[in-house]
Amino acid sequence: MTVFEHLGELRRRLMISIVAVVVCGTIVFVFAPEIISWLIRFYNDAAPAGTPKKFIFLGPLDAFATRLKIATYGGIVLALPIWLWQLWRFITPGLNPKEKRYAVPFILSSIVLFAMGAVVAFLTLQPALTFLLGIGGSDLRPSLTADKFISLVSLMVLAFGLSFEFPVVLMFLLLAHVLTTQQLRRWRRIAIVLIVTFAAVITPSQDPYSLFAMAIPMYIFYEAVIVIGRIMKR
Repeated sequence: MTVFEHLGELRRRLMISIVAVVVCGTIVFVFAPEIISWLIRFYNDAAPAGTPKKFIFLGPLDAFATRLKIATYGGIVLALPIWLWQLWRFITPGLNPKEKRYAVPFILSSIVLFAMGAVVAFLTLQPALTFLLGIGGSDLRPSLTADKFISLVSLMVLAFGLSFEFPVVLMFLLLAHVLTTQQLRRWRRIAIVLIVTFAAVITPSQDPYSLFAMAIPMYIFYEAVIVIGRIMKR
């Protein structure tokens, strides 16, 4: 394919992905009140005694903007299988037939790993909130806006979901002969430092619970990729 053909193909894949996100986001927009009711339970369980059990909004457009934000993040997550497939279809022309057979495992593992990351994000949400809401002492009482809370939760889910795609990226680099298992084994110490630094930077809540909840699985994935790569003789 020529450069312009590659650009045309990229444009087509992007358009399909954008339409999928918009359609899925519209579905999430309809159910946004139910999603807010479910998310507020995490806040109520973590908030100190005497804290208001409802979110607030400060402007007439804030409630609508919050609902749009939920729809946007939810649409990206719900359309995950579609835009991952489009990404893979854009990459596959540069691979040989033997490597193309990994398309289905690539998509399925990406979806499963993202879902695992989202689950871990929600498991760490309550201890993270307890830490954040109490770190200022008893003289500070939280009164959160819905927009701030939804942004934190959405970014946590995306951060954990994307970080759990780490083994997929490593496996792709192994299959493309960009990396070898020997290199990964030599870089273990550097990998630990980089993983912890990455987790410290990317976690929106910036609390220790989220940091270690992200860093530990990522390093386990790193070691698992080395084992799988050695089995595949990469």
